[in-house]
Amino acid sequence: MGHPNRRDLGLLVLRLGTGAVLAAHGTQKLLGWFGGGGIEGTAKGMEAMGFHPPRESAIAAGLGEAGGGVLLALGLATPAAGAAAAGAMAGAVAVHAPAGFFAQGGGYEYPAFLGFTAAAIGITGAGRYSLDHATGHVLDRPWVVVTAFLGTAVAAAAVVGRRAQARAAAHRDALAEEQSA
Repeated sequence: MGHPNRRDLGLLVLRLGTGAVLAAHGTQKLLGWFGGGGIEGTAKGMEAMGFHPPRESAIAAGLGEAGGGVLLALGLATPAAGAAAAGAMAGAVAVHAPAGFFAQGGGYEYPAFLGFTAAAIGITGAGRYSLDHATGHVLDRPWVVVTAFLGTAVAAAAVVGRRAQARAAAHRDALAEEQSA
């Protein structure tokens, strides 16, 4: 019996840890677990943060985090899982960006780290100790990596861009109202 491959063991530990954190974060949004707001509370938060439509945004963020996290932990459809989680974290980075980088000031450090980690796992692959390996990498082909990350990048850019436009329009409206008062 050969020695375990340290790279594959490292990927397993990284997948399990990152996947669990993402899954827990997503179930806060979807199910209200761990003190989260569930769909309704998350939808209200999404609306306040400028994401429209808010309910669909809450569901998409929750599924990207929880679904992507579970799939990363299992090492199943790893490119799509990594891309979905990274896309969800791109939205979170956009929300936290005005507060700067560091999390202690409300910045985007934490969601950026989760997003980059999920993306790295999605690009690298799950390793030997995964369902992708057990299924012959059916859902972990080079074309899946490209398709998943391109699709997620386009979707994340559209969502973040639409939010930025809506926030800019609201800011202009507020300034115009101030000036007319």
